[in-house]
Amino acid sequence: MSNFPVPEKMQAVYDAYPESVKDRLLFLRELIYETALANSVVGPLEETLKWGQPSFLTSRSKSGTTIRLDQIKSSNGSCGLYFHCQTDLVDRFRALYPEIMTYEGNRCILFYAEDDIPVQALKHCLAMALTYHHDKKTNQSS
Repeated sequence: MSNFPVPEKMQAVYDAYPESVKDRLLFLRELIYETALANSVVGPLEETLKWGQPSFLTSRSKSGTTIRLDQIKSSNGSCGLYFHCQTDLVDRFRALYPEIMTYEGNRCILFYAEDDIPVQALKHCLAMALTYHHDKKTNQSS
């Protein structure tokens, strides 16, 4: 049972995924909410669809960049976390965690069906995304 129930408007989206992908996406979704809740800067998340993908926005605080979830169409049972390609986030993730996660270009962390999800490292990456704009502003004013 999730601590963060899926909004009714989003349930059909998750239900449309194959069961193995759905389970993995819901696990990633849970990590996003846990990470947001643990950081007082982030505030409540807005869960919506962008490009047909479940997406998480810091609409109220505007502290972070959008995080999207989706299956990898070309790889059975695999999924990804997508970040805005004009940020340097994926490059930063790659520098911090070069061996324990797989990346696609400058926009995605990939999770193949057989991969274990490195929860602590991923939560660190999610926190960086959820505070991306806040951190840029804070660093500019320092």
